[in-house]
Amino acid sequence: MNNNQKKPKGAGKSSFELIDPKKLAEILSLKSGSVVLDLACGKGAYSIFLSRIVGNEGLLYAVDLWKDGLLLLEEQIEKQSITNIMPLLADTTEQIDIDDYSVDLCLMATVLHDFEEANQTDSVLRKIKTLLRPGGCLAVIEFKKIEGPPGPPIGIRLSEDEVEKMVTEYAFTKMKVADICDYNYLMTFYSE
Repeated sequence: MNNNQKKPKGAGKSSFELIDPKKLAEILSLKSGSVVLDLACGKGAYSIFLSRIVGNEGLLYAVDLWKDGLLLLEEQIEKQSITNIMPLLADTTEQIDIDDYSVDLCLMATVLHDFEEANQTDSVLRKIKTLLRPGGCLAVIEFKKIEGPPGPPIGIRLSEDEVEKMVTEYAFTKMKVADICDYNYLMTFYSE
């Protein structure tokens, strides 16, 4: 990110403090050794949590175009001696330096609505489709379509039906939907 670039919309905020991490871990059912992509990871709260689950045999790519957020994540990685997180500065609508069909799970935590508002959903979902291995999982966390705060204005929130329609157009099959707190839901899809 160059100095002329603005901070991305929503950067700096995280829904991680709102959700039930145990419920998230249970639903995602990640195993030690899994490869995870935390897309638009921000400061990496989800990345740090999931890195503990995949263990030293696993790998977590923390991708964002917000350089300051990645720098904060790198500080936490060093402070906590985490060895399995790879921060990557990248625009998720373009090239991401990850091998195709190598990711077991891609997490999009409260960012799909931002991509939709910026008319970037198509390029992002196409990119995810090429990064996930066949049978891999796309996990989408979004704010319930209710008045906030917390979260974005209701006008840009995505309902469960809207997310399902959006994602299944890219050869994903809905697996599960669950509340993970009073404000957020999690939808999982498997890549056909």
